[in-house]
Amino acid sequence: MTARKVMLLGEIGVGKSSIVERLVFDRFDFEYKPTIGVDIYRYDVPPTPARPGMSLIIWDTDGNFGDSIFRHVYVREASAALIVGDLTRRETLDTMVRIGHGFHEALPGRHVSLILNKLDLVSAPEALAMEGAMTRPGGDIVKTSAKTGANVGHAFLHAAEAIIRRGH
Repeated sequence: MTARKVMLLGEIGVGKSSIVERLVFDRFDFEYKPTIGVDIYRYDVPPTPARPGMSLIIWDTDGNFGDSIFRHVYVREASAALIVGDLTRRETLDTMVRIGHGFHEALPGRHVSLILNKLDLVSAPEALAMEGAMTRPGGDIVKTSAKTGANVGHAFLHAAEAIIRRGH
């Protein structure tokens, strides 16, 4: 099974660790525990008749890096980035978009998804308004809730399919 590195980027407290723990362990922890440095997870995307299976090696970063993440070894050889923002904090969405542009510049041709997390805490019209106000760097936008699990698996499955299509 092919393994590909996927970066999970975004500001502190946007739910990066909660998203990956929902994906890998199908759990949500109500107690906040900040990531220090980077935590690495593995998630196996099962094969289908249309695509081979793939292991995603997910690098959950601590959020302290900001734009300097692109000068770190962490990003080297990444096939994709899922960049997370918190729908309840507009400034994190601005940072998410800026990091998305930086990832595109640092690793052209690699997949980027913008993840609007904490969907369970806002109304549908609020989420649409936030999405509409963004100038995105390309890639897709996925609205998730790590708490409920809404769209978390979809975000990573879509990234895996994009990696296969792009050959990275």
